[in-house]
Amino acid sequence: MDFLNYAFMQRALLAAVLVGITAPAIGIYLVQRRQALMGDGIGHVAMTGVGLGFLLSTSPVWMATAVSVLGALLMELIRWYGRTRGDIALAMLFYGGMAGGVMFINMAPTGSNANLTTYLFGSLSTVSPSDVNAICLLAAFVVLVTLGLRRQLFAVSQDEEFARVTGLPVRALNLLTAVTAAVTVTVAMRVVGLLLVSALMVVPVAAAQQLTRSFAMTFAIAVALGITVTVSGTIASFYQDVPPGATIVLLTIAAFVVLTALAAPLARRRARAATAAGPGGDPAECVIPAARGTGEEISA
Repeated sequence: MDFLNYAFMQRALLAAVLVGITAPAIGIYLVQRRQALMGDGIGHVAMTGVGLGFLLSTSPVWMATAVSVLGALLMELIRWYGRTRGDIALAMLFYGGMAGGVMFINMAPTGSNANLTTYLFGSLSTVSPSDVNAICLLAAFVVLVTLGLRRQLFAVSQDEEFARVTGLPVRALNLLTAVTAAVTVTVAMRVVGLLLVSALMVVPVAAAQQLTRSFAMTFAIAVALGITVTVSGTIASFYQDVPPGATIVLLTIAAFVVLTALAAPLARRRARAATAAGPGGDPAECVIPAARGTGEEISA
């Protein structure tokens, strides 16, 4: 536990815990909406914000938050109105964000190129006290949204038309989901990096789905797994002097592989039980798609 004697490690571990909570918390809704790569696109757009932060000598975290929120809103608008040309517009937005970030970095004062790498792939030693303050505020927003509006967000993620019929403000909730995903990207970029954050939003959820079909349990397991891999990866990177972002993502993928292997025998037993029960068997034994949820789970 000697790593706790270092102030930068204390900050890095706090940031890692917050990332481990927030990334899967919003990621579960993106997976349900089949927008698993949305975080990756927002990460590309956030690069422009980081570059602007360096160029204007302001906080890259807050500037990246503003730009990524704007980019996420544009992505959602394109999804509504883009139709057949939507994929082209999204591609231009993603690659334009990356190109803008590189351009602004080159226009910034000398030394910014090295700093950009820490935002792209994560870094332990560069998490400053001001970064921690920003990450705490942004993470609080993500947790409040994903837990406080979990029933509404889940309903919209499952079936937008049904949610609209029930009177939910579908467009407003979709915009809020996009904004929350953008905020999560900026929360995670100091630890995991902009180019790797999408994996932490998606893979823990996919791993949790191997074990349970309940939305609430999938949420809890995904967050627990997120905290475990981010903290473990941060500590491992300290002792082994390896990039924290890459370490965390590889640990997450390894956890997915292990949980998939452990869940396979359970899935086979459930399938055999469902077959043996036959058409008149117990409905509780029927296999339900992972994390799709039921009305009972929405109200839980």
